[in-house]
Amino acid sequence: MTDYVLPPPAVASVAIAGSAERFAVRRIFCVGRNYAAHARELGNDERDPPFFFTKPADAVVDSGAEIPYPPLTSNLHHEIELVVAIGKTGSRIAREDALSHIWGYGVGVDLTRRDLQDQAKKAARPWDWSKAFDQSAPCGPLVPATKSGHPYKGRIWLAINGALKQDGDLAELIWPVADVVSICSEAVELQPGDLIFTGTPAGVGAVHDGETITGGVDGIGTIEIKIGQPRR
Repeated sequence: MTDYVLPPPAVASVAIAGSAERFAVRRIFCVGRNYAAHARELGNDERDPPFFFTKPADAVVDSGAEIPYPPLTSNLHHEIELVVAIGKTGSRIAREDALSHIWGYGVGVDLTRRDLQDQAKKAARPWDWSKAFDQSAPCGPLVPATKSGHPYKGRIWLAINGALKQDGDLAELIWPVADVVSICSEAVELQPGDLIFTGTPAGVGAVHDGETITGGVDGIGTIEIKIGQPRR
């Protein structure tokens, strides 16, 4: 038995729909600009190949949580996304084999400190402080692919206090799920427990303390979180 000088941290995990079991999270990868309209609204070329950024595993938060408005920002943005949960190890995975590595799917929100991201872009610096902060990866319960199938189309949406802000379709993904998994596995060996946030449709914008975010993906599920007051 290994002794540690400090107690090891709790295992980050995501709920599983209809089960008391949970999905242990190893790493979180996120795809940038994977919907053409969203790429255009940020002033980018939608024909660019996909790129990835990461969040820490313990950034995950269950649906129903209240998340304090994060520090260092006055422009917190919402980005609704289909989340892929990896269930089988693989590197350099062929596109035609990619779906066999997926355990299930969920609905996530990539919370972004947009003002910090804009500053980082202008200075050609990493995005970490804009994306990889505490509780920045809320994720609804995962649905096993054996139940949901592998979605390639279907509505993806987000509302704030009931007002619709993002409304797209998975069919609009520039790089579909199989491509995303395959391309990601060219850079890293994907492992069981890895999550991949697959990109957000157009309509991203600011969310403020006291507001409630709801969202969903047809056939997969929904998510609801509240943005609370900043920590004192």
